[in-house]
Amino acid sequence: MTEQTAAPLADFGARDIAVAGGKGAALGELVRQGFPVPPGFIITTGAYLSFLAETKVGVELNNLLSSLSDAPDAGAPDGGDGTGGADIRALFAGAEMPGSLRQEILDAYTKLGGGAVAVRSSATAEDLPGAAFAGQQDTYLNVLGEDDVVQSVVACWASLWTDRAMAYRRRQGIDPHEVAIAVVVQKMVPAAMAGVMFTANPVTGERGEMVVDSNPGLGEAVVSGRVTPEHYVLDRRGKVLGFTPGGREVVISAAAGGGTRERPGTPAAKPGLVAEQLAELARLGQEAQQHFGRPQDIEWAVAGGVLYVLQSRPMTALPPQPPSLNAVQRRVGPFFIEMFQERPYPLDVSGWMSRGILAMLQGMAGSVGVVFPRVEELLPEDDGVVVQLIPPVPRPTIRTLAAPVSLLRRSRRFKPEAWTQDPRFALFLGNVERINGKDPGLLPWGATIAFLEDCFATMQDITDLRVSYLPGVLVPALKMRFMLLFLGKIRLAPALIAGAETRTSQANRALERLASLAAEDSSLSRAFLEADPRQLLDLVEKDPEHRAFREAFEAFQLEYGHRETTSVVLSSSPTWSDAPEVVLGLVKAMSGERHQTADQTGTALAELERHPALRYEPVRRTVLAAVESARAGMAFREDSHFYATKAIPPIRRAYRELGRRLVLAGVIDEPDDIYHLRFEELESITDADDGGALPPSLRDRYRPLVLARAAKRRELEGIPLLDPALLFGRDHRGRGRRLSGALVSGTPASRGQASGFVRVIRGPAEFGQLRSGEILVCPYTNPAWTPLFQRAAAVVVDAGGLGSHAAIVAREYGIPAVMGTGSATSILADGQWVLVDGNLGVVLPAASSASA
Repeated sequence: MTEQTAAPLADFGARDIAVAGGKGAALGELVRQGFPVPPGFIITTGAYLSFLAETKVGVELNNLLSSLSDAPDAGAPDGGDGTGGADIRALFAGAEMPGSLRQEILDAYTKLGGGAVAVRSSATAEDLPGAAFAGQQDTYLNVLGEDDVVQSVVACWASLWTDRAMAYRRRQGIDPHEVAIAVVVQKMVPAAMAGVMFTANPVTGERGEMVVDSNPGLGEAVVSGRVTPEHYVLDRRGKVLGFTPGGREVVISAAAGGGTRERPGTPAAKPGLVAEQLAELARLGQEAQQHFGRPQDIEWAVAGGVLYVLQSRPMTALPPQPPSLNAVQRRVGPFFIEMFQERPYPLDVSGWMSRGILAMLQGMAGSVGVVFPRVEELLPEDDGVVVQLIPPVPRPTIRTLAAPVSLLRRSRRFKPEAWTQDPRFALFLGNVERINGKDPGLLPWGATIAFLEDCFATMQDITDLRVSYLPGVLVPALKMRFMLLFLGKIRLAPALIAGAETRTSQANRALERLASLAAEDSSLSRAFLEADPRQLLDLVEKDPEHRAFREAFEAFQLEYGHRETTSVVLSSSPTWSDAPEVVLGLVKAMSGERHQTADQTGTALAELERHPALRYEPVRRTVLAAVESARAGMAFREDSHFYATKAIPPIRRAYRELGRRLVLAGVIDEPDDIYHLRFEELESITDADDGGALPPSLRDRYRPLVLARAAKRRELEGIPLLDPALLFGRDHRGRGRRLSGALVSGTPASRGQASGFVRVIRGPAEFGQLRSGEILVCPYTNPAWTPLFQRAAAVVVDAGGLGSHAAIVAREYGIPAVMGTGSATSILADGQWVLVDGNLGVVLPAASSASA
């Protein structure tokens, strides 16, 4: 549309956000499509910009914004106005509206018929996909009279600069100089009932459900959170699937002289909306969603028996449609949840994951004629960002029929206990050493990309070794389990294979030695008890008195620093060398007296050896050899993982260097922002000049992409890649589910019982908080977590299963473990005294007992 100060809603459409703001553009589009929208007009962003230009407000606003950008955060802690926001509001309130601008607004108000109106802010950066800006700018209801209308318009303009709105824009990465604001003025709807409707379930992501919240009176009571609303869950036709009565704590209505009034409501068990109204809401919601092309968040009101649409914006932070999982996916799901506790970045998926880890899994599956799903099937994306984890379903082919013969042949030829003597292992180590000898900082862009390809290629060496030797893990394990089943001792299998010597167990002992070394130095020992890991790092690096510990610590990092802190699939997560404070946190957790644990492996072996059948030497020799072979197989699985991560540090160094160059080119703000780009996009940058500098054109090409993906990632914060309830809730039937009185239930993964205080550890940064004898409660684990098990009395994990790292190491250290609880980190709290029963897979109040 052409630029003007004010115009009817119908003059605007979805493409007019720059003029009408997000809310105004959407309402204009709804009017054009025939939706029941209250009549009104929009005061355009041009009017706002004219106000700034024709008064002193524009210049003084820029001065205030400059001073705020140079000063520490002055925002109010409650989300209201701090010094900056209050000053800006005063600036707007003290300025006089230019006469011509005021008259144009009042002319539009007169054409509307005057009377009571709602005056709503409509910023250019609100009601957009990924950034709703809900409640960030102001709305004024039941405004009466010309002076009050003009005053409310100015107040809406000023609300663009409240501290909460500015903080929200900063978080969304929106430049404050690129925002403007329009104002929507509509006839006031004296609502009898009002509220919000979501055209998809905002909690579960289920697209087949719609959710309606309502309350008597104006919808302000619902959107402001002043009431517990009536809550309806509908199907697509408007049929009620579930209803929860509301509290009706307050009813807000239009006051006779303007503004609103409040009165206490009366709770009612009967729904405030009838079936016909719910069906009409569902119809309007579906039509709005179909028109705008994505699920909608709609504000509505009922007045005089007529249903009105007051606002429609894209739903934000909407979980993906929950997948329907089969038995295979529920079985393997815990292992993949454990790997994907953090959302992978685009560079994770397209780089190390696709060309390294998943390529290895595909190669291993292919060796037995099985097709492993592609990365886009495992990790579907939206706008270039991973939104979901779909547990894989490997697909057998005709070649799978020959797999038993192939597995048996390889298991006889390649013995896991001798895998490090294979020439291919020496070749792998040589390739890693060669790669580590190169400095990406000295390479041109194209050569750095080739360096990364070389890093990915090293994984082929590990893939070849795993293809050869993993049958030697599987076949002996099956043989051992068959023998134990015949002997009636199958329950001993997990404990028998838990005591293998691995690089992880060696790293844990090395950490123990570091803790002992710290204990021998009185001042350092005191620091480990009192200081946090970052303070410890500063002390260790700078204080000459602690040279012995520093040298031992550096030697540890040289040997084990390539280990991942979060997950082997994420090159974006720091290694131990990148985050030495994490390692010091582990040493801190190991300081002090060690919690006494049971020797589950020794106990299980002793029980097996007492079996009468093992009195016969041939039987004894055969059974114990099977146990040793199975244990060696477990060691190979763990150690090949350990060595595979040696490729991660050079990959991270190269990414950091490329990120540094992209910062200089203005494409990204920080080197780590490179992870928002895909590897293919980095490959396509071929127009660097001979000196290695990147052309300015890259900023226009890739910066909007990076900002959009970063915004999408922020939108998805707090939404798990896969809802554990799909695995551990109604679809999961562990023994603990049948026990009464349990606080948390899951899969029994390591036997025994232990009582202690809960310590919730959500990530590596919190390792140092664990104290000896506490119950470790965590969302996931990987090998980096296992040193904590030497101090924990028991471990309780949201994800994982019997074969996960946590379960295996818990059995090694003889502590009870409950895996796959799905919700332990949100149910249990620090300092809570509980009993963990690893036999039944439950966590109980320590003073309680449960019966099946």
